Amino acid sequence: MTLVQMQTRPAGADPTHRKAVEAMDAAGPQVWDDMSVEVALSVMAAARTGRLVVCDQDSQRTALVTQRELTAVRNSSAYTDRVRLRDVLGVHAPFAAP
Repeated sequence: MTLVQMQTRPAGADPTHRKAVEAMDAAGPQVWDDMSVEVALSVMAAARTGRLVVCDQDSQRTALVTQRELTAVRNSSAYTDRVRLRDVLGVHAPFAAP
């Protein structure tokens, strides 16, 4: 499983699209929603970032999660090592680019 996905963009992409993509790229590394919360926290630590862009199975960006949010999930009484990002995305707002 690939943890982080890098994507190249054509140099001539329109400015509006380019601004949105740059905002999402600045948000953090991309991970898939089937990743466990614990692994996502490890990716954040390794990447030295406080947030991740979460993608669905079609590589569509669906959410932005922060280290604080995932730490709160991990510290909750309902947490198990089987909790996936998609399980906690319902409590977060979808990622919206400016």
